[in-house]
Amino acid sequence: MNFRNILHGTVHKVPADLQKALTLDAKALALWESLTPLARNEWICWTTFVKKEETRKEHVKRVINELKEGKRRPCCWRGCPHRTDRVLHAFQGKAFR
Repeated sequence: MNFRNILHGTVHKVPADLQKALTLDAKALALWESLTPLARNEWICWTTFVKKEETRKEHVKRVINELKEGKRRPCCWRGCPHRTDRVLHAFQGKAFR
């Protein structure tokens, strides 16, 4: 199956399993493409950061369902630890407290 180009995140590329799920659901794909690159990055990292294959499959399903429910970012996710700009923002936030 050929996948069309799907928008990626700021740090992460969309993995094949998530890309396939998005390609198979036109509504979810349209919602995905309406997200900011940072929001897409959070979904990708949340999906791929898990250790067990069964959990990852569940996360892929949840991305599709939660996008269609109107969620723009994963719930209860502290954010992508791979973004290098987060350290600067965290430091700046403490400086102003």
